[in-house]
This record gives sequence, structure tokens and C-alpha cells, in this order.
Amino acid sequence: MPQTPVSVVVVTGSRAEQASFDLPAAIDVVDAARIRDTQPRVNLSEALVAIPGVVVQNRQNYAQDLQISSRGFGARSAFGVRGVRLITDGIPATMPDGQGQAATFNLDMAERIEVLRGPFSALYGNHSGGVVQLFTRDGKGPPEVEFSAVAGSDGMHKYDLNASGQAGQIGYVLDGSRFETDGYRAHSAATREQGYAKLTVPISKDGKLTVVANSLHQRDTQDPLGITWATFQRDPRAGEIDTSDTQSPQRTFADRYDTRKSIDHQQAGLQWQQNFGANRLQLTVYGGNREVIQYQSFSRAFQAPATHSGGVVDFDRDFHGVDLNWRDVRTLAGGTLRTTIGLEYASSKDARQGYENFVGDQFGVRGRLRRDEQNDLSSLDPYVQTEWEGGRWVLTAGLRRTSLDVDVTDDFVSNGNDSGGVDYSGTAPVLGALYKLTPSLNLYASAARGFETPTLNELFYSGTGGGFNFGLRPSRSTNLEAGVKTMLGADSRLDLALFQVRTDGELTVDASSGGRTSYRNAGETLRRGVELSFDTRFGPGLNARVAANVLRATYEDGFGTIPAGNRLPGVPRASLYGELGWTASDGKLGAALETLATGKVNPDDANTATPAPGYGIVNARVQARQEIGQWRFKQFARLNNLFDRDYIGSVIVGDSNRRFYEPAPGRNWVLGISAQYQFR
Repeated sequence: MPQTPVSVVVVTGSRAEQASFDLPAAIDVVDAARIRDTQPRVNLSEALVAIPGVVVQNRQNYAQDLQISSRGFGARSAFGVRGVRLITDGIPATMPDGQGQAATFNLDMAERIEVLRGPFSALYGNHSGGVVQLFTRDGKGPPEVEFSAVAGSDGMHKYDLNASGQAGQIGYVLDGSRFETDGYRAHSAATREQGYAKLTVPISKDGKLTVVANSLHQRDTQDPLGITWATFQRDPRAGEIDTSDTQSPQRTFADRYDTRKSIDHQQAGLQWQQNFGANRLQLTVYGGNREVIQYQSFSRAFQAPATHSGGVVDFDRDFHGVDLNWRDVRTLAGGTLRTTIGLEYASSKDARQGYENFVGDQFGVRGRLRRDEQNDLSSLDPYVQTEWEGGRWVLTAGLRRTSLDVDVTDDFVSNGNDSGGVDYSGTAPVLGALYKLTPSLNLYASAARGFETPTLNELFYSGTGGGFNFGLRPSRSTNLEAGVKTMLGADSRLDLALFQVRTDGELTVDASSGGRTSYRNAGETLRRGVELSFDTRFGPGLNARVAANVLRATYEDGFGTIPAGNRLPGVPRASLYGELGWTASDGKLGAALETLATGKVNPDDANTATPAPGYGIVNARVQARQEIGQWRFKQFARLNNLFDRDYIGSVIVGDSNRRFYEPAPGRNWVLGISAQYQFR
């Protein structure tokens, strides 16, 4: 059931509990009911679809993860998430260079997700667009055990078993799940296994230790690749045929090269908090390992230049980090001054190899070594944030200094020595002010100077065949926002934000082919837009939500053959989410209609390729719950894309082979049940 449209408490943005209504920033909260009750809890896109300004595309490709962008930042990512900071239980799910993986989020145990956009995101480090922070529930009260099962179209199944509660004073949460699908698109089957554990231990009257661990395993996840516009029109499910395959003329690239990815990811962390009255000391420490083997479709294997690193990527990454901060609260000038000062350090080390993806005339197998190197990244970020609240005013200021070191040691020098390094540094200042015009109407404005370095994946290649591109510069953004937050009676809330982001040195695609993408710096870009969200309850058990945004994102300066005025690729011009729901007075039945509409999207900088057309779809859902003694039962059913529209769900920006398009499913269904037993 959706949450009541009130001023919920958040920590993202201010690093301390504060009503979102009184924060001078655009921030939304997705509660546990919206995350868990009527969704399979497989992809973050299920939960974030109702957030204005954030586009989370399910690519129907579990080998490449979701495509997440905030106000256009992150839309050009070839895989994974960049430009948006990911955090779970206070521990970064984003690496030091700004690249993250949303698949590591555990949605089964989620309590809420906070989504921050705009200037205040600069306080979280090396990114520009926003922050997505997930909080899992704490183990409390009597022990309980829950089992859930979900089934859906295209052979989708998911099973989850979890337990939570308290043993003495120690709270615990344990969860394990398995997801599998045949995939909507050809060659897109996947299996995913996840594990999660959380312990909360009171250290003293005013202290607490939280320990978390999670794992993600995906073996031989098929990669369907992108397709051309002509193939989409012929059959949205089909793969792209490899016309160079003379032995099997109708075989697709994905089938010929057996494109796939295997992922083994595990990490653990602890967070210690000690309160000293109103003040607080907090220490977060984490570490983990990520192993990836990916088979790509490089169709010119025999003509590859000597510097080419092959069609098989194999890397083993160790990462760790620490964040220490102190929050001080005191009175000043008749108001309250809250100051947080901290230091964050993060490091990752990759042992990375590349191999040819053929042996003789057999493709999709590991061949000769073509790349062998170690990539070392480390970042050190001191930061300070202060907020003064008095009378009708809330004034906020912050400063973060980012220093990122990238070092490469090349152990495969027969094709040239790519050893080297590059250092990036930048300062991100933030200012914000909120004025409480009335008890139910707040006005605010904020500004920041953002800083975003190239990710390691963007440094890997230069041009179509070169090695590391140490010449890439960081991009710097001037981010402005003004907004209104108002309560319309006791049951309605409206948030409106206007923003402008001017970026110098935006990273754009230079070349993209054979599973590898190289980048270059463009000139100045400009994003201007408006975001609106509205929540209300009305009538007998009725509720509604509207989330909408309009965004104009353009190149202000021309570069190469790209003229000024072209639209940034991968960025929808507008999007709309609407929901009308009903809940029975006893809360045991519910139903809703959802609508999602998105404007057209250009897949290339030149704006000459066929844009992915705008679309609108309608989803329907119903849910029920019962309680019998110590048992609690839940059921739900979803019918997505009710009118069976064919549409492009996401695009691969700048693909040199013009295989830009990743189709979304037609009409599809999901059924779910769960049973929970609570011990006394």
C-alpha cells in the first residue's frame, strides 16, 4: 500500500535525520510497501519508476545491468551505472571512479529507498546526477520466517527465504533468493542468486554496531546485444543476424559468439555509531571482491589491430574503503547549527586480462591472451557540511574535495606498453536555502559546482583500436535548482523543482564497436528542466500519485562533426508516471492502475539515427493479505503493458554498428505469493 503523502524523514542530503519537507533539495522516498508488496523485487526499475527526473531502464539484458540516469546524467553508460551514486546501508555500491552496479541491491529486505537529485548530490563525491540510497530493515521483535515465490512471463521464477528478529539484544536479518528467466529477447536467459545478512548490536546505551554482508552470483548470463531499427520492426524479440557468417547465414551475433557474462560479487562492511548527547561519531568500513568473465561479439576477429585487447574480458577486483565523520550540534544565533565533518577513502585493484574470443574457426571460446594488466584506483575525499535552522530559515553549505589516482601496470607489452597513470582532483561547493513561507509551504534554492571524472571503463580505450586514454579530462558542472514544497490539506503534497545544469567537458562516445566503447570530451552542454510530484488520498480508500518531468538537454558547443544545438543522446525529452489506487478500509485488499509515458530518445550524438519513439503503457495490479493466528499471507498479480505495445525500452548510445535498440516486453504477467510465520 502506498505511503501517506506526509513529510517523511530522510538522511540522504543532510547526513542526519531530517524531514524531507524541510530539506532544500529534490528528494523522494520509496517505502517498503511500494518496493515489496506488488513487485517481483528483481530490478531497481520496479521501485524507481515513480520518481520524477530519474529514468531507470530495464534493458532486458541481465548481463549489462540496469541503465539509470538522473536529469540526464548516466544515460550514455554502456553498462552498469555511472553518474549516479549508489549506496546501501551506508556502504557505497559505487567504486572510486564512479561506476556502480544496481544488481547488488537487495530489494527483498528493503525498508526504503531515498532518491536525491540536483546540487546536493555533489556532497557525495565523484558524480553529477544524483544519489540512490537503499536502507534495509533492522531485525526487531520475535523471530519470524518468510517464504515467497514469484512466477511470470518468459519462464520467470523467483524464490526467496528470509528470517529476522532478535536474539537477546542482537537484531538479525538473513535472506537468500534465486531468480531465473528464459528472457524476453532472444539469447537473454539469466540466473541470479543473492544472499544477504545484517546484524545490529547495541554497544552501549548510546552506541550501535551494524554488520552487513551480501553476495551476488550470476553464471553464464546471456547477452542479447542491441539490434538495428530494421530488426526491431521485423521482430522485437529477435537478435541481430551476423551477415558475415557464411556457414550459418541466419545465425545472430549473440549466438555465433555465445555472448555472455558471469559475475561473482561479495562484500561485507560494518558501521559503528556512538552518540555523545546530540553529537555523533560514525565509522564505516567495508571491503569486497568482484570477479567478471564476459564474452563479447567482436565480428572482425581476424582483422583486429595489434593493440586490440580481444573479445573476452576477465577481471578480478578487490575493493575496500572507510568513511569517518563527526556530527556536531549546537545553538547559534537563536537557531540550531548542525555540522558534519568527515573523510572518505576508497580503493580498488583489478587484475585484468583480455583474450581472443575464438580458437581457429570456433567462436565464443577463450583464445590467445591479448591483454594483461593491473588497474589501481584510490580516492581520498575530505568533506564538511553545515546547516543552520532558525525561525523560518534553513541555510545549508557544504564542501567536498575529491582526489582520484589511476595507475595502470601493463604486463602484456608485445603490442605496446600501456602502463601509465593519471590523477584527477576537484572541489565541489554546495549552497542551499529554504524559507518556510507558511507551515505548509516551503520555498528553496540551491547551487553547486559538480565534479565528475572518467570511469575506469571510459579510460580503457582510445579511438577504435588504441589502449588507455589518459588524455580524458573530468567534466565540471554548475548546478542550479529552485523549488516549492507544499502540503495541500492533511492528505496531499506537491513538490515542484526547476533546474539548470551547465557542464564543461561532458564525456561523449568517440567510437563504439565490438563490445568496447571509447570516449572523448565535448564542449559545453546545457540541461534545463522541471520536475513535479504529487501525492494525495481522497474518497473511500482512494489514492493517487503523479510524477512528471520535462528535460531539454543539448550541446551548447559543437565538436567534431556534431553541431551546437543537438540533443544529448539517451535522454528522454519528457516522462510521466501516474497511478490511481484503491485500498479496502481494513487494508486486506488493494488494486491500482499505473501509466508510464516517455518521450522519444536519440541514440547518437549526430541525431541522425532513428530516435527510439515515445511510448505510453498501462499496468494493472491487485493484492491481498490475510492473517491466521501467527501466519501472515500475501498475494499479488500484475499485468504489465496491458495493451501490448511494442516499444524500445532503452538505447545503447553511440553504437558504431547502429545496433542501438533494446526492445521492452509486450503484454506480460507476474504472480506472487508469500507466507510469514512469527514465533512468540
